Amino acid sequence: MTTHTEAEIASQPSCWRRAVANIPADALPRRGERVAVVGCGTSWFIAMAYAVLRERAGHGETDAFAASEFPHGRGYDRVLALSRSGTTTEVLDLLERTSGASVAITADPRTPIMTAAGDVVVLDYADEKSVVQTRFATTQLAMLRASLGEDLTQAIADAEEAVAAPLPDTLVQAKQFSFLGTGWSVGLAQEAALKMREASRSWTEAYPAMEYRHGPISIAAPGRVTWMLGAAPEGLRVQVEETGGAFFETTLDPMAELIRAQRVAVARAFAQGLNPDEPMHLTRSVILSS
Repeated sequence: MTTHTEAEIASQPSCWRRAVANIPADALPRRGERVAVVGCGTSWFIAMAYAVLRERAGHGETDAFAASEFPHGRGYDRVLALSRSGTTTEVLDLLERTSGASVAITADPRTPIMTAAGDVVVLDYADEKSVVQTRFATTQLAMLRASLGEDLTQAIADAEEAVAAPLPDTLVQAKQFSFLGTGWSVGLAQEAALKMREASRSWTEAYPAMEYRHGPISIAAPGRVTWMLGAAPEGLRVQVEETGGAFFETTLDPMAELIRAQRVAVARAFAQGLNPDEPMHLTRSVILSS
């Protein structure tokens, strides 16, 4: 029987199409605004990706923070809060303390974030039953990318390929993973590593690609995988393969490559007798007692 996680991973291309066709332009950050993007866990990593993309597109200075580490007192024109559940304690606390404009993206319109933020974008069609977050994260990023003027036609085609292509045994059977990215895909590398930990309890790490040679490459060895999201820096593949480790890289859009990592995480969970819908020690939302 197909798990919720598997079904949600497979639905991402259709969710992305819907997201890019329905951009709530009035609610999202305006060009020229100084913006802080905040979230926890997966949402923080998506915030990291969007912050780089927004600055690169020339829309204005954009910083990303874990909600618990937000520098109160620093001036921003708008705070963009990402929260699938709409109940995450650190995000709600931050919004309560924010005096300027704020907007939240959530999956559940029946939660406190609806009144905590000045504006709210609800992507309820991308909500999930699984604790492990997959399609909501990428759907909100697809919408945010499209809001910056990106054409996601190829990214969606790549997602279709990532959903359907067979998974290499090298990835399913690997002992360890190091995910790498550059620019906006650094956040996606962190998210890929998190998915592997959550769903399959795999040993994973994540780094900016150029930083990998500054120490972390010492981990590379036979049976271990260095997985690049996006184009690898020149010479990195050779250096990894000289260790006996495997280097994995494709030409897919990094967001589509994240889908492949999600699928590998599920396959590895099944191989260990784990249920990816119910990862150990995790809940849908972290709600802290006062």
